[in-house]
Amino acid sequence: MGERARRVWETYRGVVLMGVAGVPIGLAVGAVDALFGRTLLAITDLRGAWPFLLIPLLPVAGALSVWAYGRFGGETVRGMGLVFDVGHGREGSIPLRLVPLVMASTWLTHLCGGSAGREGVAVQIGATISHWAGRHLPFRDPGNVFLVVGMAAGFAGLFRTPLAATLFALEVLVAGRLEYRALLPALVASLSASAASGALGLEKFEVALCAPLQADAPTLARLVVAGVAFGVVGGGFAWLLARAKQALARQVVSPVVRVVVVAVPLAVVLLALWQGRYAGLGTNLISAAFSGAPSVMPWDWPLKLALTVLTLAAGFQGGEVTPLFSIGATLGVVLAGPLGMDPALVAALGYAAVFGGATNTLLAPALIGAEVFGFGYLPAFFVVCAVAYVFNMDKSIYALQGSVWGRRP
Repeated sequence: MGERARRVWETYRGVVLMGVAGVPIGLAVGAVDALFGRTLLAITDLRGAWPFLLIPLLPVAGALSVWAYGRFGGETVRGMGLVFDVGHGREGSIPLRLVPLVMASTWLTHLCGGSAGREGVAVQIGATISHWAGRHLPFRDPGNVFLVVGMAAGFAGLFRTPLAATLFALEVLVAGRLEYRALLPALVASLSASAASGALGLEKFEVALCAPLQADAPTLARLVVAGVAFGVVGGGFAWLLARAKQALARQVVSPVVRVVVVAVPLAVVLLALWQGRYAGLGTNLISAAFSGAPSVMPWDWPLKLALTVLTLAAGFQGGEVTPLFSIGATLGVVLAGPLGMDPALVAALGYAAVFGGATNTLLAPALIGAEVFGFGYLPAFFVVCAVAYVFNMDKSIYALQGSVWGRRP
């Protein structure tokens, strides 16, 4: 065997073995995701039953979470920032204690009504477990492959959309570039994680659309207009979140004091606005958007956006993606009338495209739209998500996301 053939053989052998390693990693991450996700849903139901008892405790929950991170977390307090630094080679490891800290803190956030998500937690869980496993496996120079594998598994295990999860992990570290080296193991881990969490009782959110979609110039024009709106809102969310974090950090130096100062009025507002309509994940708003009833209000999406920005900027743990889904879906219902399109269809397009606009990703949101709402609508999702990607002002909720066009945090 010649030298070139030997190198090719070693490369493909390594890729296949990494793919095999993706199975146990995905199963482990999916199991943890199931525990996290099912507990979070139970907590959400509990808060919905007792809003006047639990939402006033939001300042206490925030102070406890921030104190725990300060006392026990060390570098883990950086959350997704630490994950991105490891992905870019600026840090070497993610402490395993991140997993229980981020899970418990996110449960506290949702128990007491903070407007936050869950995807960031799942991605951090997956990245931590997989990167730790990769450091103990006998692979020569795996680079950031196992980090990407874990991010994909974490996303897939929680949302049960393995194709979108794979593309999300491949494209999110650097906008405009795909980590193709991790493609096979990330896909294997995503499929394994989704299967594991599903077997353990974590259900997938799906909606069967039945709206007709014409392939003509007027429809394309409407899709472009919707994509511009979704991209601007997604990018605007990312911009506002970054500015709010900076402003609060300047005004209140102590993280514990900061979270309490914001949480007191935040709890009052969350209770005053329809007894917690904008608390938690926003799945109630997503359900309203696809229920067919006129239960979505024009101010749902800006209020959910503002309250989510305040919650996360204050220092509460959670994620952004599920609130972004709810913002996009409710905005879609509002836009459907002026666009002359089916409300459920535009809500679905907004569900995917606002997520893409805020994360500065293209392929993942198009695929998550197809996996949740049906592959027959993939061309529409691709068009809208592509336009949203162009018009999101190159912003991202991930401050340390790189860019092939030179954008830096």
